[in-house]
Amino acid sequence: MSGKSAIFDRGKTSFNFAGKCANDRQRMEYFAQQLINGIVLGSIYGLIAIGYTMVYGIVGMINFAHGDIFMIGGFIALISFLILVSFGLTAIPLILLIVLLVSMAITALYGWTVERIAYRPLRHSFRLAPMLSAIGMSFVLSNYSQVAQGARVKPVPPIITGGYELAERNGFAVQVSNVQIIVVLTTVALLLVFTWLVSRTRLGRDMRACEQDQTMAALLGVDVDRTISMTFVIGAALAAVAGMMYLLYYGLVDFYMGFVAGIKAFTAAVLGGIGSLPGAMLGGLAIGLIETMWSAYFSIEYKDVAAFSILIVVLIFLPTGLLGRPEVEKV
Repeated sequence: MSGKSAIFDRGKTSFNFAGKCANDRQRMEYFAQQLINGIVLGSIYGLIAIGYTMVYGIVGMINFAHGDIFMIGGFIALISFLILVSFGLTAIPLILLIVLLVSMAITALYGWTVERIAYRPLRHSFRLAPMLSAIGMSFVLSNYSQVAQGARVKPVPPIITGGYELAERNGFAVQVSNVQIIVVLTTVALLLVFTWLVSRTRLGRDMRACEQDQTMAALLGVDVDRTISMTFVIGAALAAVAGMMYLLYYGLVDFYMGFVAGIKAFTAAVLGGIGSLPGAMLGGLAIGLIETMWSAYFSIEYKDVAAFSILIVVLIFLPTGLLGRPEVEKV
């Protein structure tokens, strides 16, 4: 009797161990899927955050209308896509390339116009004036989009389909879709391109000169107004890419999405170290992963609370952010 009991206990122990291993593998696969989702979401935040950090690095001003520029880029991408499809184009890669170029060009024009109208006249005013102007411009752009396109969400059918299955066990599959791959690769490519632009080109040299001292840069022959305008143009073009990636990934746009995404991207820029391009991308990835993991393992209603709480903790110990540099006071 005792021998049978021992055999039964060994079998039960083996069964429990196998079940525990299976549960552990399922948890790892679930974690891997959420990690992929978080990286994709963080990539979109990072693209928007780069626009914040570029403007702040040169002008020393937070462009609170930048989130609404991102929203404008999403709407322009949607309208361009529908127009091209109505003309009978069916080649999706060609359509997406045209949509990308058109949305970047038109959104960049919006960014240039906003800088000329709302920010340049107040550049040498007291510090609070440009911030108030930026907030006002944010309301103008959001309400303009609401009036022009309506308040309803604008959905589109999936444009890019398909993907790859990385692992599958007990009915749960870890998958990465083609649109997720495109979002991440586009983000990495643009980060490399604009890092090269800032560090290796004449425009980048002018940007760095204006960041250090606009008066001295002007005395050395740098066109400060042109450099600042180009910074707004480049930031708006990046926001247009983020708007198109958002459209491809979520399949919808609405007039309010710029406010929410803009606040998250601004948080990402501060977390990574505002003024640092790699820091903006790192902060975007951090915010995306925090939101995704919190939504997966805890209550989704408090994902924003978790993101801002971690931002507060980081800034307590690293006031300049993860990759930020201490600001040197000019005397």
